[in-house]
Amino acid sequence: MPIIYWFRNDLRLHDNEGFSQAVADSSDVLPVFIIDPRSFDEHPDLGFRKAGVFRVRFLFEALADLRERLRGRGGDLLIRVGNVADVLADLAQAYKATAVYAGKEITHDDVAMEAEVDQKMTSLNVPVHYFWMLSLYHPDDLPFAADAIPDAYRDFRRGCERESGVRPEVAEPERVTLPGGVDPGPLPTLTQFGYDDTRQDERAAIRHVGGETAALNRLAAYFWERDQLRNYKFTRNNVLGEDYSSKFSAWLAYGCLSPRRVYWQVKQYEKERVKNVSTYWLVFELIWRDYFRFITAKYGARIFFPSGPRRVQTAHWNRNKELFWQWANGQTGVPFVDANMRELNLTGYQSNRGRQNVASLLLNDLGVLWTWGAAYLESLLIDYDPCSNWGNWNLVAKVSADPRMDRYFNIYTQGRKYDPKGEYVSRWLPELANIPPEHLHLISLADPAILAEAGVTLGETYPQALVDMSKWTRKKKVKK
Repeated sequence: MPIIYWFRNDLRLHDNEGFSQAVADSSDVLPVFIIDPRSFDEHPDLGFRKAGVFRVRFLFEALADLRERLRGRGGDLLIRVGNVADVLADLAQAYKATAVYAGKEITHDDVAMEAEVDQKMTSLNVPVHYFWMLSLYHPDDLPFAADAIPDAYRDFRRGCERESGVRPEVAEPERVTLPGGVDPGPLPTLTQFGYDDTRQDERAAIRHVGGETAALNRLAAYFWERDQLRNYKFTRNNVLGEDYSSKFSAWLAYGCLSPRRVYWQVKQYEKERVKNVSTYWLVFELIWRDYFRFITAKYGARIFFPSGPRRVQTAHWNRNKELFWQWANGQTGVPFVDANMRELNLTGYQSNRGRQNVASLLLNDLGVLWTWGAAYLESLLIDYDPCSNWGNWNLVAKVSADPRMDRYFNIYTQGRKYDPKGEYVSRWLPELANIPPEHLHLISLADPAILAEAGVTLGETYPQALVDMSKWTRKKKVKK
């Protein structure tokens, strides 16, 4: 009698403790991924789908890759559609399963799903065992209790670095045996769930392909083949090119890549190539990822509420849909923001620097309800991760657990610093390609003659700015 292994956000065979334990504990294992159609629902206020086409394509590619990797070891991946608890119950009864194993999740909806699964399996006398695989550091190794995670990232990081260690990877199973007579089911398609076959724009910084195979190839290419880890700290905030950052985030989000695999590869790189501030900084970013997970575990659904973990006042946020859609469609009249939003809409990708700037404009300059912005990026981003996405929006909205964070951005100085020649803006806003770089990031203040010479008419060929850009040129008063 088999153990059912329920794949969730752990779509890999390397360093997968839950799956490896299932193979060790039973001669037969039934791997399954269950697609819940509710994950494709529309946003109740704004109408876009909770998961956009770029995210869904990446997921389906990851499932196809996982199936092939399992078949290479004698197994297969069952794919089913429906209510998760009901599907697992049906499989448990059909194959007389002795247990269900799965990775542990921590968001409010996932925890509720686990409770539903547990209740259903208990009625069938089938135990469910969960394995923590979400983070670099295991919660049992943290120097803090679960309900006493520091609210400040700095304190969390220092505690982890001083008192915690990263566990070794779990070996992946060499052989997987299915019970007899299993119908794996067809791979899902975009049209099956009402999506058009939309692909990333050819201008995309990186061609995202879902799955463990692509993840491991990217890791090898970035670290070893192109030797880019040594430069990470100094290039990570750039906005053009494939290798200015690791771009591991999408594969980490779906569990196609283990954070511990990344960590131990960094340690190997430090031994064989170089140990410097860049190798440290990549681990630093993995710890940020952990911080958002453990903060989510601590505060639960509050990270999704307008008032946030600190329960701040929310009356100042407006629900102006016209402003929101101008922002979402890259029509704010602020070139650096518009370029980033158009890149997102056409590719499902946006740089770290871009995410902070677009959020700052929507929240700090336009005053639009921050949860709308977070939900829009949830839909579009290929690398959407609930803890990191909503945690970062918490910070910009000033509702996060850490009250010391201030994420207001002067978008003029940001554009001038990270796109000094206007190459990024011109890539995504070709209508502005002839604007001289020194005028590009303050386009609404440019001399009309300069605009006319470049073939630009504000309000016609490019939008009038929704904000007064002159505020970004004023010198701050020095306190005496």
